[in-house]
Amino acid sequence: MRSKKFDGYIDLEPYDTLALRVRGDGRCYISTIYTENWINSPGQEEDNSWQAFVFAPKDQWHIAKIPLERYLPTWRGNVIDAKLEMNPARILGMSFSVNAEGGVVPGAKSGPGGFRLDIDWIKALRTY
Repeated sequence: MRSKKFDGYIDLEPYDTLALRVRGDGRCYISTIYTENWINSPGQEEDNSWQAFVFAPKDQWHIAKIPLERYLPTWRGNVIDAKLEMNPARILGMSFSVNAEGGVVPGAKSGPGGFRLDIDWIKALRTY
Protein backbone atom coordinates (compact mmCIF):
# COMPACT_ATOMS: atom_id res chain seq x y z
CA MET A 1 0.00 0.00 0.00
CA ARG A 2 1.27 3.46 -0.86
CA SER A 3 0.21 6.88 0.29
CA LYS A 4 -0.72 9.53 -2.21
CA LYS A 5 1.98 12.11 -2.71
CA PHE A 6 1.72 14.57 0.13
CA ASP A 7 0.58 18.10 -0.62
CA GLY A 8 4.02 19.62 -0.23
CA TYR A 9 6.58 17.89 1.98
CA ILE A 10 6.69 16.34 5.40
CA ASP A 11 9.77 17.60 7.21
CA LEU A 12 11.35 14.93 9.41
CA GLU A 13 14.62 16.86 9.82
CA PRO A 14 14.11 17.37 13.59
CA TYR A 15 13.55 13.62 14.12
CA ASP A 16 15.76 10.54 13.91
CA THR A 17 13.31 7.61 14.18
CA LEU A 18 9.94 6.44 12.87
CA ALA A 19 7.74 4.53 15.30
CA LEU A 20 4.91 2.34 14.01
CA ARG A 21 2.30 0.48 16.01
CA VAL A 22 1.68 -2.64 13.94
CA ARG A 23 -0.01 -6.01 14.20
CA GLY A 24 0.45 -8.61 11.54
CA ASP A 25 0.93 -12.18 10.56
CA GLY A 26 4.53 -12.87 11.57
CA ARG A 27 6.05 -11.55 8.33
CA CYS A 28 8.66 -8.89 7.72
CA TYR A 29 7.41 -5.96 5.68
CA ILE A 30 9.28 -3.29 3.79
CA SER A 31 8.75 0.29 4.91
CA THR A 32 9.54 2.76 2.12
CA ILE A 33 10.01 6.51 2.36
CA TYR A 34 9.90 8.54 -0.86
CA THR A 35 11.89 11.75 -1.02
CA GLU A 36 12.28 14.47 -3.57
CA ASN A 37 14.51 13.37 -6.42
CA TRP A 38 17.91 14.89 -5.67
CA ILE A 39 20.14 11.87 -6.23
CA ASN A 40 19.19 10.69 -9.71
CA SER A 41 19.83 12.37 -13.04
CA PRO A 42 18.23 15.77 -13.68
CA GLY A 43 14.89 15.41 -15.43
CA GLN A 44 14.29 11.91 -14.06
CA GLU A 45 10.69 11.78 -12.86
CA GLU A 46 10.91 9.08 -10.20
CA ASP A 47 11.29 10.00 -6.55
CA ASN A 48 14.14 8.62 -4.47
CA SER A 49 13.13 5.65 -2.35
CA TRP A 50 14.60 4.48 0.95
CA GLN A 51 13.71 1.12 2.47
CA ALA A 52 13.94 -0.64 5.81
CA PHE A 53 12.47 -3.86 7.19
CA VAL A 54 9.78 -3.88 9.86
CA PHE A 55 8.60 -7.06 11.60
CA ALA A 56 4.89 -7.45 12.38
CA PRO A 57 4.36 -10.10 15.08
CA LYS A 58 1.44 -12.46 14.55
CA ASP A 59 -1.79 -11.30 16.19
CA GLN A 60 -0.20 -8.93 18.72
CA TRP A 61 0.32 -5.18 18.69
CA HIS A 62 3.96 -4.13 18.57
CA ILE A 63 5.69 -0.75 18.45
CA ALA A 64 8.48 -0.96 15.88
CA LYS A 65 11.10 1.78 15.96
CA ILE A 66 13.13 2.33 12.80
CA PRO A 67 16.00 4.83 12.95
CA LEU A 68 15.99 6.95 9.78
CA GLU A 69 19.66 6.04 9.26
CA ARG A 70 18.56 2.40 8.83
CA TYR A 71 16.64 3.27 5.64
CA LEU A 72 18.79 2.29 2.65
CA PRO A 73 18.65 3.99 -0.75
CA THR A 74 17.00 1.73 -3.31
CA TRP A 75 16.22 1.72 -7.00
CA ARG A 76 13.25 -0.42 -8.01
CA GLY A 77 13.63 -2.56 -4.89
CA ASN A 78 17.39 -3.07 -5.15
CA VAL A 79 19.76 -1.47 -2.65
CA ILE A 80 22.06 1.13 -4.19
CA ASP A 81 25.63 0.33 -3.15
CA ALA A 82 26.78 3.90 -2.55
CA LYS A 83 27.14 6.25 0.40
CA LEU A 84 24.04 8.43 0.15
CA GLU A 85 22.10 10.37 2.75
CA MET A 86 18.34 10.75 2.83
CA ASN A 87 16.99 14.29 2.82
CA PRO A 88 14.47 13.99 5.70
CA ALA A 89 13.17 17.50 5.09
CA ARG A 90 11.67 16.46 1.73
CA ILE A 91 9.42 13.44 2.41
CA LEU A 92 6.86 13.02 -0.38
CA GLY A 93 5.15 9.77 0.61
CA MET A 94 5.39 6.37 2.26
CA SER A 95 4.51 2.79 1.49
CA PHE A 96 4.51 -0.70 2.97
CA SER A 97 4.94 -3.91 1.04
CA VAL A 98 5.11 -7.56 1.96
CA ASN A 99 8.58 -9.09 1.84
CA ALA A 100 8.10 -12.55 0.37
CA GLU A 101 11.73 -13.48 1.07
CA GLY A 102 11.33 -13.42 4.84
CA GLY A 103 13.39 -10.45 5.94
CA VAL A 104 15.91 -9.98 8.69
CA VAL A 105 14.07 -11.61 11.61
CA PRO A 106 14.89 -15.31 12.09
CA GLY A 107 11.73 -17.38 11.87
CA ALA A 108 9.71 -14.70 10.09
CA LYS A 109 6.99 -16.13 7.88
CA SER A 110 7.90 -16.02 4.19
CA GLY A 111 6.80 -17.23 0.78
CA PRO A 112 3.58 -16.86 -1.17
CA GLY A 113 0.18 -16.67 0.43
CA GLY A 114 -2.13 -14.36 2.27
CA PHE A 115 -0.83 -11.58 4.43
CA ARG A 116 -2.16 -9.05 6.92
CA LEU A 117 -0.67 -5.84 8.30
CA ASP A 118 -2.64 -3.56 10.61
CA ILE A 119 -1.17 -0.11 11.25
CA ASP A 120 -2.60 1.78 14.22
CA TRP A 121 -0.33 4.82 13.94
CA ILE A 122 2.96 6.18 12.62
CA LYS A 123 4.95 8.80 14.56
CA ALA A 124 8.25 10.59 14.18
CA LEU A 125 10.49 10.52 17.27
CA ARG A 126 13.53 12.39 18.48
CA THR A 127 15.48 9.86 20.53
CA TYR A 128 18.75 11.77 21.02
